[in-house]
Amino acid sequence: MKKILLAFDGGAAAWKALETTAELAQWSGASVSVLGVVPPAISGTEWPEALSGWDVSDSFAATLDAARRYLAQRGVRAEALEVAGDPARTIEHLADSRGCDTIVVGSRGHGAVRRLLEGSISSHVATHAHETVLVVR
Repeated sequence: MKKILLAFDGGAAAWKALETTAELAQWSGASVSVLGVVPPAISGTEWPEALSGWDVSDSFAATLDAARRYLAQRGVRAEALEVAGDPARTIEHLADSRGCDTIVVGSRGHGAVRRLLEGSISSHVATHAHETVLVVR
């Protein structure tokens, strides 16, 4: 494990995934990219065309920076990235393009009906990504 991509939205599941990522990175010496994906403001678009519809004022840079600082305090090299697009596809694309070997995502534990209607980002990434995927509950 050399480079970890952590999908981070600031929710409770994401903080658990952050803690696990910190332990993995400390153990392996891996660097971490903390990724926050902002869904596109224009519905019906696909990544990367959605970037043109991104409203920067909706960013959550402070939350991502808090995650980066959490890792830095534990001696883990980390960067924070904020990108607009479809969350699952963006996670997969950035893991590939940045040469990550591991993706860590939190699982919100939505019920079966909600997963059916909205889909599950963690399930999609675990099913489609080329990298090792760790889903933290």
